[in-house]
Amino acid sequence: MKRAWELAGELYWNAKPVVRGEEDQTWTANLETARFYDQILSLDWGSNVPGSGAPERIMVAAVQALENRGYRATERTYKLLEEGLRAQEEGDYVRLHQISAELRYELNQAEKDETSDYWTNKIYDSFSAYERAVSFPEQRPVDVSTPDFRDKLKGAWLAQLIGAAMGTMVEGYTSQNLYEAFGEVYDYLREPNTYNDDITYELAFLEAFSKYGYAVTSKEIALAWVGEIPCGWSAEEIALRNIKNGIFPPESGTCRNPFNEWIGAQMKGGICGMVAPGDAYTAARLAWADGEVAHANNGILGEVFNAVLTALAFTERDVRALIKQAIALIPKDSQYYSVVSFAWDCCEKYKDWQAALACCQEKYKKYNWIHAYPNACCEVLALYYGNGDFTKTLHIVTMCGVDVDCNAGMIMPILAIQQGMGIIPKKLIHPAFSELVTYMRGMRRMTLEELVDDTLYSILNAKKQGGD
Repeated sequence: MKRAWELAGELYWNAKPVVRGEEDQTWTANLETARFYDQILSLDWGSNVPGSGAPERIMVAAVQALENRGYRATERTYKLLEEGLRAQEEGDYVRLHQISAELRYELNQAEKDETSDYWTNKIYDSFSAYERAVSFPEQRPVDVSTPDFRDKLKGAWLAQLIGAAMGTMVEGYTSQNLYEAFGEVYDYLREPNTYNDDITYELAFLEAFSKYGYAVTSKEIALAWVGEIPCGWSAEEIALRNIKNGIFPPESGTCRNPFNEWIGAQMKGGICGMVAPGDAYTAARLAWADGEVAHANNGILGEVFNAVLTALAFTERDVRALIKQAIALIPKDSQYYSVVSFAWDCCEKYKDWQAALACCQEKYKKYNWIHAYPNACCEVLALYYGNGDFTKTLHIVTMCGVDVDCNAGMIMPILAIQQGMGIIPKKLIHPAFSELVTYMRGMRRMTLEELVDDTLYSILNAKKQGGD
């Protein structure tokens, strides 16, 4: 194998001098690159969600997320926020780049706020620590070779596409404003499609799982991300940058990542449960490996919660009993447990979901609509009050607002797993769902049937290899 000095020398000694015309020089490309980076930075200071048009300011949200995680934002931090918003409005990109760098420095140097409630909860920084804190139920056998199991898998994926399509139309708004704009939403507000970034990360997990089975590691999942996914948002985008710079999990999820307790892990736990039917332990272990690519602590626990909900749905038909089982698999001294148990208590207290939602909204009003907590509440509420009815559950989770596509995309498959394809109303099965169009490299496409077959093959192959 040639050494680096030999490879560099070979390039240098073989290079033949030429005279380049002005049109061949690289300044035009540099200007295009500068404009590209200006546009990317501009999105950090003000953007709109592609599907619903909801507004978001990721730099403001970064400060918000930092304070949610028990760190103190200084007066200078807030001064920089004001200056950045002004520079964005004026189109002053020279100053905006400078302010952004300074603000990120301030975030990276932030000190603990010892008075924050955040630090009264235990921090879970590894699967082994989590595993010791809970008692897993025994694995219940599920025959994955039957037509019935394939029917459940197909129902799960189709229900996720339906939920995500419904959600992308309305995500990023409050329940109150959705009612004011649309009234009761029971059907698509426009023609549905499969354009959704959430499922992309599940497909990347499935790719890694298809190669390594139940022994798949977070590093292998991270490499699937960086190979297949060109860009991300919030926690995922920072993780992708970290991975490209050789920073692998768990550090890819913790290094300069204020968003690592947002919804990004929670929104993709379903696939970990699908490949571990009836096995809460394996679902949780896979979810932890997947979650720590871009998240930490409560962010990962959000993925664990959805993974065990999905895994146990293969053997538990009572939706409310299922929720209780999943909550019991979250450590009681974690902040995430306080969130899902609070949502459950609200459901038990109020007769209608609107009252329970109002209670949760007030409790978690300091959290961004993309944070895991307000969205976990909506999942619990919709499952509880929907009580196994597909149409009712989808309606409730849609009208709850916040990050609807993530929430609906995770809980609707649970009902299809419990009751099979037949539970999905025919009016919701749109022709668009027969083919997935992703933004993975090469605009990767696949039919729904191919996705189901790939998932089933990966499960069968992994079980044949053993290790589950």
